[in-house]
Amino acid sequence: MIIEAVRLVVTLGTTAVGYLIGRSIPDWFVDSSVNPENAAIVGAIVGAGVGYVMGGLLGRLIRKGLDRAPELVARATGPQLFAGTFGMISGLLVGVVISIPAVIFLPPAVGFTLAALIVLVLTAFGSRIFAIRAADFLAAAGLSASLIPEAGDGPIYVIDTSAAIDGRILELARAGLVGGTVWLPDFVIDELQGISDSGNKNRRRRGRRGLDVLDALRSTPGVKLQVTSESVPGIEGVDAKLLAVCERREATLVSTDHNLAQAAGLRGILVLNPHALGESLRPALVSGDTIALLIEREGSEPGQGVGFLDDGTMVVVEDAAAVVGETVDIEVANTLRTSVGRMVFARFDR
Repeated sequence: MIIEAVRLVVTLGTTAVGYLIGRSIPDWFVDSSVNPENAAIVGAIVGAGVGYVMGGLLGRLIRKGLDRAPELVARATGPQLFAGTFGMISGLLVGVVISIPAVIFLPPAVGFTLAALIVLVLTAFGSRIFAIRAADFLAAAGLSASLIPEAGDGPIYVIDTSAAIDGRILELARAGLVGGTVWLPDFVIDELQGISDSGNKNRRRRGRRGLDVLDALRSTPGVKLQVTSESVPGIEGVDAKLLAVCERREATLVSTDHNLAQAAGLRGILVLNPHALGESLRPALVSGDTIALLIEREGSEPGQGVGFLDDGTMVVVEDAAAVVGETVDIEVANTLRTSVGRMVFARFDR
């Protein structure tokens, strides 16, 4: 449909141009016996043929561009689209005003062509400039400038809730292993706030730990933490939004969520898992080691107690069900590595 519409418009335009050129051909020669009307008809036919071919080529190019439009729009943020549209309209209006003298003082064939070129160039220029400087434009308009965080020259990281609660991203940043621009989506902050307001004491403690880690990360040298309100329309769920943001911005996802990391890897997104990194660098607990552990709850088997190391590793302790809520010394019996991390089995002797 778009090809035929473009072809019709171009054909009508070239037919009119061919008619005018054919009608004026006899005036180019002093002793011309060519009938102006016949020349005009021939010129219109030639113009229509040229327009039919050129219109088809132009229509296909336009349709190809329209087919690519969803892909290009998917890479742009809502604020960039808004600013780009405003710039396009502004460039169009400025181009129309500037081209008026060309239409008035130049011959129609030259004036209208030059005017169309001026309007086209200024429209494209305004759209590109406003889209690139979208953050400044929004700030000048009094809107939220945090919608589009400014990416630095270094790598870009996007933190999820699990990485904030885990806390080891802070140690990596302080050690200089993670630096550059760190984006913190506002929906992650909302999820952390919801966890910190939970009625469950353990969840509340984890949520507050995540918020404290992010607050400390903000003041870490070499790290530029930016909160982004970038919207992900049509996508529900924090994990899905995180993947969409990382894919759109070609950023590295920081997460200790094994399933989320796997999904990101399948999408071609780089993943930094502080938990996996810590597992690969930390000396393993061996049988016979003695550690102090808070027994937080009973295990799935009778008599078992369950506690957690500071990094979240689960420790299953035999004969510790009676000391839930107490910190006791336990002896490591065995360790087991799984696809989601490490589990430690220990014994408690009174």
